[in-house]
This record gives sequence, C-alpha cells and structure tokens, in this order.
Amino acid sequence: MKHGKKKNARRYIVAASIGALLSAGVATGAYAGAADSAPLKYQPEMVQALATTLGVSEQEAVERLDREARQQGRFAKLRAEKVSTLGAFFAKDGTLVVNAADAEAAKEVKAAGLAARVPERGEGELNRIKAQLDAKALKSAPAGVSAWSVDLASDTVTVEVNGETDAATRTFLKAAKSNGDAVRVVQGQEKLETQAVVPPGSRMTFNGYLCSVGYGAKDRNGKQVLVTAGHCIEDLPALAYNGTRFAKGTHTRFALGTRSVDMGIATVDTGHSIGLDITTYGKAGTVAVRGSQRAPQGSALCKAGQTTGWTCGKVGSYNVSVTYTDQNGGPDTVVTGLASSSVCTQGGDSGGAYVSGNQAQGMTSGGPISQRCNGQVNSPGSSYFQPLDDALKYYGLTLNTK
Repeated sequence: MKHGKKKNARRYIVAASIGALLSAGVATGAYAGAADSAPLKYQPEMVQALATTLGVSEQEAVERLDREARQQGRFAKLRAEKVSTLGAFFAKDGTLVVNAADAEAAKEVKAAGLAARVPERGEGELNRIKAQLDAKALKSAPAGVSAWSVDLASDTVTVEVNGETDAATRTFLKAAKSNGDAVRVVQGQEKLETQAVVPPGSRMTFNGYLCSVGYGAKDRNGKQVLVTAGHCIEDLPALAYNGTRFAKGTHTRFALGTRSVDMGIATVDTGHSIGLDITTYGKAGTVAVRGSQRAPQGSALCKAGQTTGWTCGKVGSYNVSVTYTDQNGGPDTVVTGLASSSVCTQGGDSGGAYVSGNQAQGMTSGGPISQRCNGQVNSPGSSYFQPLDDALKYYGLTLNTK
C-alpha cells in the first residue's frame, strides 16, 4: 500500500484489467466479428492456461475440468438432499473428498460416487476455533502472524507465523495453541501487504492516482456497479477511464488500522459499462464471465493482473484472516473473510480477477511483500483474494455474465 500521513492522502493503486471497460458505443476485439455458434463448454484459452499450469495436454486439462464439474454436481445434490456433510476439498489427484458427519453420512457420500471421510473436527468446529482467533486479533493486530485459516484437507486451523514477537502475537499464539492439535502452526512465513503500486498506464484513475477495474454487477434496483477490492476505493473517489469519469466509489469495508474486509463497490455512471471478458494479457485470449459459483479448495485457478499478467495455480483455503503490514509506517490491519491460493502475484495486481473454468472467483487482495513471480503462467507463489460471491451477497448484487 501507499499511504500519506493524512487519511485523505492515502491511495491504493490496483492494477488489473478485469475485462475491457467499455464506454457507450465503443467495442473491443473481444466483441467484434464473433460468429454465431453454440457456447463452448470451456473457454479454449482457459484450457490452454490450465494445461500449462498442470504440465498436461489440453485434452487432459479438459478431462480434469470435467471431473471437477461432475464431482461438484454430485456434492451439490447431496447437500440439497440434506446429507450431513462438513465441507469438501479437492485432493492433489483431483478427487473431491467430502467430510461426512458420521458413518451413515459417509455411506451416502460413497453411494453418490464420491470419496468420503469422517474427520475428527470438520468445517463447523474449525470455523468456531477460527472465529475465536479472529476476535482475539481484532482487539490487537498480531504483527507476527501473517495469516490463519480453516484448512479442510488437514482438518486444522493453520496459523502462519513470520517471526515477529510483539505482545499481541504472543497472546494470539497462546490462544491458538490452547486448542491442541486442532491448530497447526507453520513457521518461516513472510509478512503480507495489500498489493498496490502506482504504475503508469493503469486503466482506472482518480485524483492523479491509478487503480484497477473490477467486475460488473447490478444491485436490487438494477443499477450498475463495479465490484473491486475494498482497499482500492477506501476514500470513495470518482473513477476515470482514459480521462473520462465512469464511476464513483460508494461503499468499502476496508480501513487502514481497523478491522476490515477487503470488498467495495462503485456506482457506474450512465452510458458506461464493465466488460464481460477477463483479459489474460496475451497469454490465452480472453475468458468469458459466466457465473460466480465458488470453486472448492484444490480447484484449478487463474488470475489477471497488471504486474504479473496471467498466472495460475489452485485454490487454497477459505475463511482466511491475515495481518497486512503497511510499508509506509502505518498501523497493521487485520483483514478477515479472504481466500488463499498458490497463484503468484506482486504489487500492482490488487483487484485482479480470479477465475476457475468460466466461474468468477474474486479479486486480488494481497500477498508476500518480497514475492517475485518468474513471468510464467505457472510461476510458483501465493496470494490472497476476496471471494466474489461473498461481496455479491453482502451488497445484494447480481453478477453481470456473458
């Protein structure tokens, strides 16, 4: 983040092109000359990127997406039938593992053709433990704890420690360790920051600064809004594209130094709209936004961002809390409600669009301070994103889809 000494001097520059931002009467190559045809099952560009990420053929990438979709469909049916489950996650081999509440539920899961296990704790119990840690952190931000999250695969709340030994960190870790083996502490992690810089050529500007474009959606009254990372629009500025105003920040849940959620929205001015195709920075054409169904832990995932372009990996955990360090000497900020991933990002990628298949997942929030991606689609790394479905639900929005 970049901060001045006064609140009104702080600006967060989020540089990701989330599809083309279109003024009235303007078209881009993504819309020009498209022949009428039946909709594709998956975007060819997404398949290419996933194949590169996994090191497999495009046919194998399609088969992976097919398997994930079939398994997610079976899991959704189980939940609709009220089978007692405690969350699910994709294992490394692409198998969806369902946490069953008991042996009887496990039988029903297996009968549906899915892998089942009866965990010691499960999603509900882990969420309860994490909520207690959130409450502790929100009273005093633990600078030495980078992140803490519910990890269904290990059936633990995982706490990532960066080495700082301030009083708040000691208190937090004592509370965490009081839960025994339900909490897993991982040492040697980096401090985190929201990933914002002031690069030239960014697509959205305000008051001489730059920021990213997020997803388009509409509110309950049909009004068009821009959904983005909350730290982009902390001061609710007017936003411009190519020198012309197109939106005005209206709501954000992010505030430096206080309990925060990294989501925010801006009202789109009449005569303007947000595009429905996510750019891949020349790596894989564009990816159409067709929905916002949340991808389970372990799902394939890609993101678009101005600094690192198109990078891919997998979904990590949901219900993640982090401590963001301000590189300009401001207070630490605890942010809750994020998701983690193995997608590589750097400063300037904040607000970048995450997508799994053709389902929009969220916007870049932050990542390790010193992380540097290698320029490849499958560059190793990690990042945190604000889940889009949570933002849509909180603000009562409907995502614009193609």
